[in-house]
Amino acid sequence: MPFIASLLRRVYLSLGELAWSALFLILVIHLVASYLLFLLAGEGDLVGNPVDFLYYYMVTATTVGYGDLSPKSGLGRIMTVLFVLPGGIAIFTAVLGKLLTTIGTIWRNRMRGLGDYSERTGHIIVLGWQEGQTYQTLRLLHAERQANEPMSVLVAKDLPENPASNYADYIRTERLADADALVRAGVAQARAIIARGANDDETLAAVLIAADHAPNAHIVAYFADDRTAQMVKQRRPRVEAVGSLAEELLSRSARDPGSSEIAARLLSAASTDTAFSLAVPPLQMPLLYGDVFLRLKRQHNVTLVGMLSQGMTDLNCRDETLMRGGETLYYISGMRLDPAAIAWARMGEVS
Repeated sequence: MPFIASLLRRVYLSLGELAWSALFLILVIHLVASYLLFLLAGEGDLVGNPVDFLYYYMVTATTVGYGDLSPKSGLGRIMTVLFVLPGGIAIFTAVLGKLLTTIGTIWRNRMRGLGDYSERTGHIIVLGWQEGQTYQTLRLLHAERQANEPMSVLVAKDLPENPASNYADYIRTERLADADALVRAGVAQARAIIARGANDDETLAAVLIAADHAPNAHIVAYFADDRTAQMVKQRRPRVEAVGSLAEELLSRSARDPGSSEIAARLLSAASTDTAFSLAVPPLQMPLLYGDVFLRLKRQHNVTLVGMLSQGMTDLNCRDETLMRGGETLYYISGMRLDPAAIAWARMGEVS
């Protein structure tokens, strides 16, 4: 019959590949056969209690052999020597080998970019690989990673193995604008996405796909052409398009010596004067920017430099500017503030 032939073929393939289902079936058959043989041999101490028999079977199969349970009759000992012991050891060795092989395969697949991180939440995805620049980006992200923050995920093309395994997991793809690769990278629950392709066209395509699949993630993209960056800002307002600042830094440093050093320190994770951002939670009562400035300076030794409110960034806010919650504050500090340590309800009590 076709059904029986199909079943037999499936059993044959499972045995040939030593699948988990085949191992489990062999284990059950050997366990039941051992029980019946001891029952026929009259080994009441071994088969009288199923828990005792399972315990004896496991310590025998694993060659631990505590000796507290053992067959008493000659026939029972012969069955142990000829059937239970060799069969149990063979099955235990096969299970252990299969387990180690499976773990090794999973690890190798992850290194080759074949893993799946679709269930990861609150992480950062980096799209594209440029030797040197992307490695530095991943290193800086890892340096600022919080204790409960998952590892970043790199999505890149044509890399045989993870080039930055100390700092990120890896998803291999044939193109950056690949929805399936983004899904495997956990794009739906990602905290942020950094996109930098081999050229602006590749970066733009990756940004458009990422924006469609990551409705809540903050997307940052690098464009060599400022016109492309401006176009992205207009059509995708929630995407932070970053262009090269080399020309601005050169001209500003010529007129204001040291400007480039200030910019580098503000953006460097290794600096003691780094710029950070802080989201303002919903407030019970509006607060004055000047009061918040003084309170944060006195209580946490940080310096506010600006605020993002209703899509507009002001780096020189007036003291009387009202904050109602939902704003983003930018500040300079030696370390990132813990939002839970800020008493927003007492911000107005500045003496």
